[in-house]
Amino acid sequence: MSSPDGEPLQAEVLVIGAGPGGLAVAASLAQRGVRAEIIERGKAVGTSWRNHYRRLRLHTVKQHSALPHLSFPDDFPRYVGREQMVDYLERYADQFQLRPWFGEEADSITREQGRWFTRCRSGRTYLSRHVVLATGANGRANHATFPGQDGYLGRMLHSENYRDAQPYTGSRVLVVGMGNTGAEIALDLAHNGASATISVRSPLNIVRRDVLGRPVQVTSILLSKLPDQLADGIALAFRKLTVGDLRPYGIETPAISPLRQLREQGRTPVIDIGTVDMIRRGDIAVRPGIAGFTSDGVRFTDGRDEPFDAVILATGYHADLARLFPQAAVPVRDKGLPADVVGKGDLDGVYFVGYDIRQPGGVLRTIAQQAVKVADHIAPTGD
Repeated sequence: MSSPDGEPLQAEVLVIGAGPGGLAVAASLAQRGVRAEIIERGKAVGTSWRNHYRRLRLHTVKQHSALPHLSFPDDFPRYVGREQMVDYLERYADQFQLRPWFGEEADSITREQGRWFTRCRSGRTYLSRHVVLATGANGRANHATFPGQDGYLGRMLHSENYRDAQPYTGSRVLVVGMGNTGAEIALDLAHNGASATISVRSPLNIVRRDVLGRPVQVTSILLSKLPDQLADGIALAFRKLTVGDLRPYGIETPAISPLRQLREQGRTPVIDIGTVDMIRRGDIAVRPGIAGFTSDGVRFTDGRDEPFDAVILATGYHADLARLFPQAAVPVRDKGLPADVVGKGDLDGVYFVGYDIRQPGGVLRTIAQQAVKVADHIAPTGD
């Protein structure tokens, strides 16, 4: 925190965010004898994980999802659950003696006297040679709006506020968006006595999480080592064989492969754990995009009106980083995510960890690689 005389706290490295990315960087630096100060807007490490819906599990196997220098416990399942992930992050922080300042949210980062001056909303300030942004690609929820929405009398919430299906048992629920979150929330609702419908506006790449016991993550990592054209051809054939044609159920499929869409557009495929089978059986309905709301439901783009007791907006998130840098522009690509891990030019000494969603194998695997890269840049070992 700031010293009693109001001077900023001096630090070699300030890490913003005590989720997987921030902890991984701080631990990697600690292994090199560099202590990083960590600030976190929540009340504990892994705040986002603590607030996710209860049934959430990783889509990536634990062997390729652990952070640097500490594996997941042997008794954890192949796909780690939400509570287990929180437990792991707590163990990780303890293992490397990481002690974040909680309840501190960065408000602005400016260059002063050759260092980075970070001001928090609490008024506390930090002066550091290096700043690591690790607040994640899902920093702020995207609250989509639709015509007539204010006149809707049912319950409406963003998926970030969804915890479990219990409040919706026996209700008609529309999930807007079929990314991984929307697909899993619809599955949770259908498993627990709700009448679930998904609004799907755009073509979707869908892959099975496991095929004949083999995780799709492992397959995608192997395919990424092949020439792009060959890998894309195999991925398309694999998608056709395992998922098939979903047009009769209201879901269009892109012409490009899941690998290519991830590589070029940063769009993660829907990793299916049962939603597709429930759609085929008619246990989850699919509708097109939303034209507008009525008082008791939704009018879809195909002209039909349907009543819903609740609407859950699985409309994604944005990183919300540009506002932090009033003096410098953060180079971004699709979805407003930073284009580089290591800042250059006006952003020399700034690092962005956990925002590259284009890599095969999942974001946690990427975070582990990026954390070591940042530590190498800040504190080279000389090997």
